[in-house]
This record gives sequence, structure tokens and C-alpha cells, in this order.
Amino acid sequence: MLNVTNINQYYGGSHILRDVNLQASLGQVTVILGRNGVGKTTLLKSLMGLVPIKTGRIEFDGKPIHTATPYARARSGIGFVPQGREIFARLTVEENLRMGLAYKSAGTPIPPELYELFPVLKQMLQRRGGDLSGGQQQQLAIARALAAGPKLLILDEPTEGIQPSIIKDIGRVIRMLADRGNMAIVLVEQYYDFAQELADNYVVMERGAVRAKGLGCNMEIDGVRQLVAI
Repeated sequence: MLNVTNINQYYGGSHILRDVNLQASLGQVTVILGRNGVGKTTLLKSLMGLVPIKTGRIEFDGKPIHTATPYARARSGIGFVPQGREIFARLTVEENLRMGLAYKSAGTPIPPELYELFPVLKQMLQRRGGDLSGGQQQQLAIARALAAGPKLLILDEPTEGIQPSIIKDIGRVIRMLADRGNMAIVLVEQYYDFAQELADNYVVMERGAVRAKGLGCNMEIDGVRQLVAI
């Protein structure tokens, strides 16, 4: 579903991404790990077109997208949950969810399944996003990204600042979505145990490059915990 080949990206004179290769397949969770500042968030922003790549190629569903705009990538079926959630604090929960349908035809209903995945959102439809707890805002951000039915879901540290009970709920939803087999998931995560539990495949980044990759079931054997320890 996603094939990234030898992408490079710079900020000023700094070489941020160095010949990064990445694949993500339908029905699987690909976890990207690494210490702070190694380029994980930059990689995700490059996948979405929020920052341009200097060289390399990004293919989604068999088509090149590395020159496409962010909104064109969203229309093609990519959902993005950024670090920090970035919901619209002054809009209601319902209005935030409708923003996820912005490029759909007018009157497209919010998928009822979103309320099955995150029941708390149905209870708070008319509450402003900024009035939700951090965990509730994260659930809202994920639901907004899912509203249009993406084929690729990209999440940047969804457990950051979230209480343990909601971390478990988010993990359950991610696993459920992957197991359906019609969505690929790319997950950047600092919380090692959460990443290990979900990973079908892992990628470890260091200094903007891929240092190691393999099957999620081999993370302990491969010493991934030590590679990403701060």
C-alpha cells in the first residue's frame, strides 16, 4: 500500500532524512521507533506532503505521490493523526468529525462506526474540542482521520500524555482496524511496550536513517528495546 524509496530531506543545511526506505502493507501495523530528534515526525510529515522531500520516491496504492499536495494525498486515502492531536479547540466534537469529511460531498453523514470505536464521542457531540481531556482529544483526532475511510492511517505518538486506560482503548482500535485487512497503519511511538504489542513490522531510526527493521514478533530477540532506550 505504501512504498517509500530512498527519500532525503533537509532543513536548511541539516540532512534530516537520509535514504529512508519504508513499506506498509494492508492489514499490518508498521511501527517506527527511535530516540527524540532522529527524524520520525519529519518522515511522517514528508509522507503527507507537509514538508517536501529533496530526493526519493513515495508510492501509495501503486501511484507516485511525492509531488502531490497534502490535500490530494488525503483525497487518495491517507489519514493523518499528528503529534499533539491538533483538533479544532473552538469547534464541537461533531464539527471536528465533519472536518474529516471536508472533501466529501455535502451532506455526507458521519460514519456511525466512529461512535462504536470511541463511544465517549457520541456522548460529547456538542461539547467543544478544547473542553475534552487529553485522552478524549486523542480519540477525537483518530476518529476525525478515520471519518473519510482511509486506506492508510498514519499516527504520530498517539499515546503521548494519555492516561493508561485510554492507551488500552486506542491500542484495541488500532489492532482492530489492521485486522480487518483493508487498511495499512504506520505508527510512530515512543512507548516501547505499546509499540511491541501492536507491531507486525518495526523500523528503528537513528540520525535520520533506518538503522534496523524486522518483524514485530522479533523485537525482543533483535534487541530493539536497547536500540531505542534513552
